[in-house]
Amino acid sequence: MTNDIKIASHNLLLRSIKPSDASAIFKYRSMPIINQYQGWIPEKLEEVDDFIQNKIAKEINQIGTWYQMAIILNESETLIGDLGLHFVENHVVEIGCTIANEYQGKGYATEALNHAIHYLFTDLNKRKITGSVDPRNKASIAMLQKLGFKLEAHHKKAFFLRGEWVDDDIYVLYEKN
Repeated sequence: MTNDIKIASHNLLLRSIKPSDASAIFKYRSMPIINQYQGWIPEKLEEVDDFIQNKIAKEINQIGTWYQMAIILNESETLIGDLGLHFVENHVVEIGCTIANEYQGKGYATEALNHAIHYLFTDLNKRKITGSVDPRNKASIAMLQKLGFKLEAHHKKAFFLRGEWVDDDIYVLYEKN
């Protein structure tokens, strides 16, 4: 496998994250409103540099690792978000997406996830894709449901997030045979 993955859609290019993406990622990932339902809010650019250099997989489809992709707006070549792929088991992938505040509500996350899902099922022969969502995150839940995901599990007080125990909903999409 290679680290140079590219998935093109009508409005977007999904490509492997590069060290030069750090400042663009820090700009939106450091905003508490963007990450209110996520655990990682970097306080310094160096944290994003470290994340890119040391915390994510260098190759896609490695069991037990997260592989991160940049979401690029074709029209302006602007990095507007990132998409994470957690290779849980041989045929199971957890997926997650973060979009910069000014680009939310325009369908970009849905478009990015739709193309990533197609890639996972078609090119990597995955059978099951999951999404872990805070039940308070109504927009993400609606998006997953629009993509065909179904609620499979609800875990009470599953994560300790910024001083409180929060629930976790697991949404699942199975490969259509």
